[in-house]
Amino acid sequence: MSSSTRAVALLLATSLIAQPVLAQTAMVTAQPAPSVKIAPYFVDPATDKAVSRGQVIALLRKKVKYVFVIFNENHSYDNEFGTFPGANGLYADANGPRDAAHTPGFNQSFKDVNGNVIAVSPFRIGPDENGTVMDSVDHSHTGLARKLHVVAGAPQMDQFAQVDYDRVAKPGNDKSDKMGQQFAKLVMSHVDCDTLPFLWNYASRFVLFDNIFATEDTPSTPNAIAMLAGQSGETQWVKHGTTTVTAEAGEHKGNLQLAPLVNDPMPFWGSQFDPNGTKYQPDSPKESYKDGNIAQNLTFASLPLTLAGKDLNGMMKDDRAAETDQADIAKDIPFITSRGGKPVAWRWYQEGYDHEPYEPAKQASHIGYVSHHQGPQYFGYIANNPAFADNLRGAGDFMADMNAHKLPQDGGVFYIRGGFSNLEGQTPPIQNPNYPAKLTEADIKAINAAKSGDDDHPGYSDRQISETLAARVVNAVASDADLWAQSAIVITYDESDGFYDHVPPRILSYGPDGLPLARGVRIPMIVISPYARAHVVSHAEGDHNAVIETINAIYDLPPLASLPEEKAALIAGEDAKFDGPNGFKQHFLGPRDINTPQTDDLLSAFDPQRLAGTRPMLPPAYAMIDPDAIGHLPHYNGNGCRAIDIVPTDAAQGIKAAPPAGFNTLPSTLPAYN
Repeated sequence: MSSSTRAVALLLATSLIAQPVLAQTAMVTAQPAPSVKIAPYFVDPATDKAVSRGQVIALLRKKVKYVFVIFNENHSYDNEFGTFPGANGLYADANGPRDAAHTPGFNQSFKDVNGNVIAVSPFRIGPDENGTVMDSVDHSHTGLARKLHVVAGAPQMDQFAQVDYDRVAKPGNDKSDKMGQQFAKLVMSHVDCDTLPFLWNYASRFVLFDNIFATEDTPSTPNAIAMLAGQSGETQWVKHGTTTVTAEAGEHKGNLQLAPLVNDPMPFWGSQFDPNGTKYQPDSPKESYKDGNIAQNLTFASLPLTLAGKDLNGMMKDDRAAETDQADIAKDIPFITSRGGKPVAWRWYQEGYDHEPYEPAKQASHIGYVSHHQGPQYFGYIANNPAFADNLRGAGDFMADMNAHKLPQDGGVFYIRGGFSNLEGQTPPIQNPNYPAKLTEADIKAINAAKSGDDDHPGYSDRQISETLAARVVNAVASDADLWAQSAIVITYDESDGFYDHVPPRILSYGPDGLPLARGVRIPMIVISPYARAHVVSHAEGDHNAVIETINAIYDLPPLASLPEEKAALIAGEDAKFDGPNGFKQHFLGPRDINTPQTDDLLSAFDPQRLAGTRPMLPPAYAMIDPDAIGHLPHYNGNGCRAIDIVPTDAAQGIKAAPPAGFNTLPSTLPAYN
């Protein structure tokens, strides 16, 4: 067997059923001190009998029909959960407290334009600093690569502050220097349950994953695509190389951004180069559609193909440009169809995609739409095919479908994403009107205008408005007892925004530019289900492929990595012409949705005894948050930790990591206070 065939065999040979016993005590550990509301449902996983992965899958297939993925934006794990008890965070891990010397990148410094070296380390921001709003840091592909600072294949995680300073500061410009210094500090900040009480409540009551990473070391678009495809186009690169692709339409002409995507270009479908015009897919009035900022048509495999099952071949006949849209899945289509799998419904609900409730009747402005977050719109065989495109809908449609009980009766997979606006018409809660100085009416107006989105992106969202959307989704599922009893909910993020995280990702691949491609910085992930374990942390390692793997297991889908076209590309990608720096062999240029030591699934979140019915399932009320609390900003009046009975690890150790003097959470929104 050749070395390339052997490497792919390692990825592909692992059966979904014949798996080793789950290492429960190592993979899943108890969170400390369950509260009185959690204690009746808590079982230490170390006391449970080991159960095979195959047994868990068989039980899941009997119980779970609906999977909901609440897909948020741009925060690292440490930025939002770095002081969560019992998990691998800034000051402790599952084994207990940990000092700075054993925390990669904890003590950083940056050199300013005058040659001064300034030290910075992680610090907490909360209600006193209006921690629900902050500005976005450097999450460009090149910036993220510098932040990882890979040395001999190992990320050092120690350049976050320097990169964010360098992005802004210019010699001889005092304002830029001051702004750069603020960003160099902001990137090291973190929040806790006083700022994110709903998300921390879910993490405490259910399962928090502390070893999940962005699939790609890039900004949002590649990871939005990876949520559906397990990659951002590595197999398309392997098949077609990096030959320039130019598009023309009227007075417009530009080179399309090629796969694998590493930036945030707009989708081809709905752009000025869309041969259909913008009739079928929307564009976003707030985003840049410059001729050089458009992605090429993506033609590699994605989850909607395998979800279609035996109906796939017939559905593909509706594609308006089948020859080009399906060029790289030609062998996958008959393979999937021939398996005779039962079709599984799916929908991608995203803020602003179509008419939203806050708009005049029949007038869809798309004002809340972030088109570069809309993963499915990048694929021609989805966006250019009515049989698939009908699955793309607005965030308001999700709530309407839930209220009218219009979800498919046989179950399915449903993604929910926010955007530039929010369905509730909320504005950020200004908890301290005197921070960073006495805020003027103009300041508050600027914050409201800039930070009223609901997908948690720090560039335009408020954290509590965003967790409001998540809470309304969870409540909508849990308020229907029959639906709750058949559901699993995943809350996760696309990428880190470039905020500091101390856990080095496993470097699995490099892109055509020679920079690290997979993986990116660690991100939060929570699994909620009536069949979930209660009050535990899973240390399973993975990325967005873990979500796909889990969906594959529940619905008995063929892994994307096993499809003929993807499998062949994975093997071809091991050729020396694709080698990374220093002869790095590319074993993972494609999807990784087969269970291996490099990428796990989310099955460790589920309690086999609850699945089997020998332990009561978690009741709907256990998942729900009081609607009055959801509708009131700030949540729990800024006392979230007390309300949900959690003591963050810094507080438990008496660590007082206060913000630096003169710190401004909004260096670009409110530059006067830098």
